[in-house]
Amino acid sequence: MAVSGDRAVGPSDWAIERFERHAGAVAAAIPVQLAKAHAKAHAAHLAAGLKKRSPYGVTLAGVVHENLAEMARELAEPVRDVRGYEYAVINDHALFPFRYADKPQPLERARLPANVSPTRRRLFRAHGPQSPEGLFEVDGELVTEEYLGLHEAFEELGASTRLVSVFFTADAENGIHVIY
Repeated sequence: MAVSGDRAVGPSDWAIERFERHAGAVAAAIPVQLAKAHAKAHAAHLAAGLKKRSPYGVTLAGVVHENLAEMARELAEPVRDVRGYEYAVINDHALFPFRYADKPQPLERARLPANVSPTRRRLFRAHGPQSPEGLFEVDGELVTEEYLGLHEAFEELGASTRLVSVFFTADAENGIHVIY
């Protein structure tokens, strides 16, 4: 449960619809888990002693997954392994953490970069929001196995599992800026 001023603010209707009885716990835990992940990633960045930010970004990505998975375990909810990354699954909704910028940016700027891993791209396409109908049907003779594989659900998550993107911005010096 979040606090605004002197009054407690419960989870949104959107969160309750997805996470049901765990909505308050999930809404309260995500900022805490991201802050803890930043602290570890910042320490790794300092320990590496490099000017480049790669130790921070790589560590942050891994620790965010681990922290959200630990949160799911504390709620007695499943954690699923997809190609070496653990995903917290709360009420059939897998949390998909994604740092989309290293400075504060509006959510409208969030994009999967062109060089995102094929696993993350496929995961988002298979379990993410459904895209609107295409402009035309693709003839079955023209469809490749690779195209069909993009839309195939990861069995590790379960075909009915939907993704809930946890978009955020962060950098090594200033920590977490914004979470959506």
